[in-house]
Amino acid sequence: MSVQGYSVAGRQISRRTRTGATDYRLVAVGIALIVAWVAIGVRLFQVQVVRADELAAMGLDQRLTVKELAADRGNIFDREGRELAITVDATTIYANPQQVTNPEVTSTLIAAALGLDADELFEKLSSDRSFVFLARQVEWQQAEPVTQLTQPGIHWYAEPKRVYPAGSMAAQVVGFVNIDNQGIEGLEYEYDEELSGYPGRLEAEQDPGGRLITFGEYDVVAAIPGSDLVTTIDREIQFVAEEVCEDTIARTAAQRCSVVVLDPATGEVLAMVTLPGFDPGNRSGADPDRFRNWTALSVFEPGSTQKLVTVAAALEESAVSWTTTFEVPDQIEIVDGACPDNEEVYGCFSDIAPHEPRIMSVKDIVTRSSNVGTILIGRELGEKNLARYLEAFNYGAPTGIDFPGEAAGQINLANGCQSCPASAAIGYSVSVTELQMAAVYATIANDGVWVQPHLVKEIVDGTGVRSPIDPKRREVVSAETARVVRLLLQSVVESDEGTGHGARVSGYSVGGKTGTTRRFVEGEGYSGDFVASFIGMAPIENPEIVVAVVVDAPYSDNTGGRAAAPAFAEIVERTLHQMGVAPDAS
Repeated sequence: MSVQGYSVAGRQISRRTRTGATDYRLVAVGIALIVAWVAIGVRLFQVQVVRADELAAMGLDQRLTVKELAADRGNIFDREGRELAITVDATTIYANPQQVTNPEVTSTLIAAALGLDADELFEKLSSDRSFVFLARQVEWQQAEPVTQLTQPGIHWYAEPKRVYPAGSMAAQVVGFVNIDNQGIEGLEYEYDEELSGYPGRLEAEQDPGGRLITFGEYDVVAAIPGSDLVTTIDREIQFVAEEVCEDTIARTAAQRCSVVVLDPATGEVLAMVTLPGFDPGNRSGADPDRFRNWTALSVFEPGSTQKLVTVAAALEESAVSWTTTFEVPDQIEIVDGACPDNEEVYGCFSDIAPHEPRIMSVKDIVTRSSNVGTILIGRELGEKNLARYLEAFNYGAPTGIDFPGEAAGQINLANGCQSCPASAAIGYSVSVTELQMAAVYATIANDGVWVQPHLVKEIVDGTGVRSPIDPKRREVVSAETARVVRLLLQSVVESDEGTGHGARVSGYSVGGKTGTTRRFVEGEGYSGDFVASFIGMAPIENPEIVVAVVVDAPYSDNTGGRAAAPAFAEIVERTLHQMGVAPDAS
């Protein structure tokens, strides 16, 4: 009994011992669970209450995509509303290489659809970047097969593209944009802010695969389209001028031909040509020199076309009348010892052909383009007055035309140069742009009032509000002086002794002046090439147009009368017909 009782007692004691241990462990586990639940509760409180806004924002940032929505760029039209530059819808294709699972297959498929290099695409799709462009501004017909692919990581969006329906016509005037539709040349650059408008913004939630989340965050701020430009350019007149310029290059083997056609009363540029040109929509491989608008950006010595200013100033100051006569030798020495043995050196000026001293009126001097006679007129005018009128006609300063980078030219008088006043009187010692000279002749055509040339007629904003351009104006000479000078210019063309026979136009009275100078190269001096020009107006009583033609480095027919005057005549005749200007009454 004692043994069992002990045994029983032992078992009882042992059972109590195990039960106590078990209870201890349960308590420990319970405490641990309570602690864990408390910790979880604290963490949940922090996540759901304390940091709820912060974490929600972090999650949204991971899902939210933000894109800038490009504004439609404004259009550029000619004066009749015909398109010179417009914006069309295109498709840009891009990729997230981190999402691309099979770059080799994907690159092969896209290359086949878009006609791109598969190896270049494979390199892009295998990169460690999260965004790469595959093709920018692709036409939808070409891009559509790519949008049908099921390859992950390939995305696309609509992007506006600039196109030029007129091709190379007026290319240097219109200019062009870069791949991001930012203007970098011509009017596209000058009016970039007005044309660009204001971009919009898209915010949307998307899943890791780049798909939009239904009912997710989605917010769009619409882009504001850019303003349209209505230019002063007339496409028909521009076409005529470009065609004639092209023929002139072929006829004379010149390096370049340029033309400006102005409306003298308004300052509107009806045509502005520089050839050879380029296609702004396909500039690949084009010589950057062809992008340059030579009519406004490049200077030259005007030569005899400058004589108009000397004569107009002398008439305005009553230094001479058109009947005033001079005894004109064939050579004049400005610097002592400059003309020994009739050798032409600096400071010695001669007429084109040798002749005995003869009595010449101002009209004769202009008609025959006598250098010596014009220098004598300049002496009557005086150096200070000549300089004053050169400035009044806007020499040495930009015209202020709405075009980037316009050159100012230069007046080379105030430097103590003994021969410079004589040089300036006949178109040397000054440099000008073709546009400046066209504006000078337009002043005479417009009864002595200089009008600032401009290329944009009006700006039309996205709501249709029109803002017309109001150019600057100022009187330079009287209407009577301008009328007399027009008659003198008419004699240059219509008189048998005139130098501008090639500028005659059947049915219309025309006036103008030839110019032939050596090309001056900065830092090198005069080259062997010529610059031939003719500038004039028609009809002479009430001019509707002024036309300036400059032929740079003609190989044959290298004078203004032979190289430029015939081009002037053809442009004038076809332009007046295009404008509906009736021939002169017989």
